[in-house]
Amino acid sequence: MKKALIVFFYFLLIAQPIFADALTGGVSTVGVGGNKVVDAATQAPIAGATVSLPQKNFSTQTDSNGNFDLKGKIKNDTVMSVEKEGYRPFSLTINDMIAAKPMIVGIQKSNVADLMLESAMIHLGDDNFSKNSANASDFQLKSVGPFYTKTFKLAANTLTKANYIVIGSIIGIDTYLARSLKQNSVKNSYASPPEVYFNGRKIAEIQLNGDNQRIKIPNSLILSDQLNEITIKTGRNLMQSAYVDYDDIEIMNISIQTE
Repeated sequence: MKKALIVFFYFLLIAQPIFADALTGGVSTVGVGGNKVVDAATQAPIAGATVSLPQKNFSTQTDSNGNFDLKGKIKNDTVMSVEKEGYRPFSLTINDMIAAKPMIVGIQKSNVADLMLESAMIHLGDDNFSKNSANASDFQLKSVGPFYTKTFKLAANTLTKANYIVIGSIIGIDTYLARSLKQNSVKNSYASPPEVYFNGRKIAEIQLNGDNQRIKIPNSLILSDQLNEITIKTGRNLMQSAYVDYDDIEIMNISIQTE
């Protein structure tokens, strides 16, 4: 009998000046059990959760016991998304080794103040990328441009709490660090990291591909009961000077979470 994998995350945060953090993200897996979606707090199975592989055009729902199957063969890294009303969005970058073993995926109930900004997968860049770029073989979407912007309101009581921009999954990053850790096969170039802005102020750089990347929003930048804005800008090829060559990346499940 195959051992199951219970999904959890680890994070490495490196402080940078002017509210900026250089972030890395990843996933680690341990444990035993079946292939299902459960409540992270109670471990109760969750029925009717949507499990999808957006880059494979595949979607299914968990049964009454929270079980689900992933159809088809998975070769390269691809994003798996889990959605259920009343729960925070969940994304996980999986490969053939992860998909070959049953998974227990724990999802968290959402808070009243949580905001889902974007559940769909978005492609940033210029559609000009090498086959050796990170996750290039999985890109299915056309680029919407080099940046993503969204406006939203936050209640006044969020100023007394910790607030985070959470990016469920991000793939395609070709930074020097990503290349050093063999997240891509690019040999002669690398890109600057994607940048995250809140109300016009840069608050983070994202150095690595990964899941559940959490970026703390400085409360001093939050405009309560007014429109706030986040912008995610992709990086640029630092070895190309003849023209601007944007790094092609894909992001999914962008939310604001309050603790």
